[in-house]
Amino acid sequence: MNPALSAAVPTLDWQDDVLRLAVAAALGGAIGFERELREREAGFRTHMLVCVGAALFTIVSAYGFSEFLNAGDPVIRADPTRIAAQIVTGIGFLGAGAIIRQGLTIRGLTTAATLWVAAAIGIASGAGYYSGAVTATVITLVALWPLRVGAHVVFERMRPDEKTLLIELRGGTQMAQLFAYFDSHHVRIDSFQLEDEPDRRVVTVTLDSASENVLAELSDLEFVHAVHWHR
Repeated sequence: MNPALSAAVPTLDWQDDVLRLAVAAALGGAIGFERELREREAGFRTHMLVCVGAALFTIVSAYGFSEFLNAGDPVIRADPTRIAAQIVTGIGFLGAGAIIRQGLTIRGLTTAATLWVAAAIGIASGAGYYSGAVTATVITLVALWPLRVGAHVVFERMRPDEKTLLIELRGGTQMAQLFAYFDSHHVRIDSFQLEDEPDRRVVTVTLDSASENVLAELSDLEFVHAVHWHR
C-alpha cells in the first residue's frame, strides 16, 4: 500500500453512509407521498427507491473503490462521477414507463419528471450536498401542489371559451351518428380529429360553445364509450 496515495483517497465511514441514504429515503419519500395521494403511476415506494438507489450509486462511485486505489499504482486515476453520471441516462427508461397513452391523451409526464428529480435529489444526498437536496425537494413539492392549483386558476382565466372534447366511440360507429347528435343540440363544431384504434374510434372536437350537460348526455349514448372535457 502506498501511504501517500492512501492519505489522498477520500473514504466514508459507516455513520455517513447511513445518514446520506436516510436523507435520500426521506426526501424521495416526501415526493412519492404526494404522488401516492394523487394516485399516480409511481408513488411513495417507487420515488423512495429511486432516490436511495441514486444515492447509493453516487456513494459507490465516489468512495467504493478506495481500497483498490490505495493498493494500485500511483498513476491510477479514478473519476468519482463515472457511475453516478449514468443515473441521468438510466432514469429515463424508468420515467418512460410511467408515461401512459390513453386515446389522444398523454398521462404520466409529471410523474416521469418527479422520478427524474428524485434521482437528482438522490445524487445530491449521496454526495453530501444536503442543502441542495432539501431545497430541490421543497421546490418540487411546491410545484406539485400549490403551484399546480395556482397555475390552473390563472390559465383557466386566460384560455378562450372554446372547449375541447375527447370522445371515445365504440368500434364501427359512424361519424354521422355523432354529428347528428350535435346538430340536434345546436352545437357548432369548430374542428375535429379522428383516430381509429383496434377496438374504438377516438374523436377530438373543439366546440365554440356548449353546455356542461352535453358531457353527461353524450356518455349515455349507446355508441359512446367515454367522454372527457379538455379545457
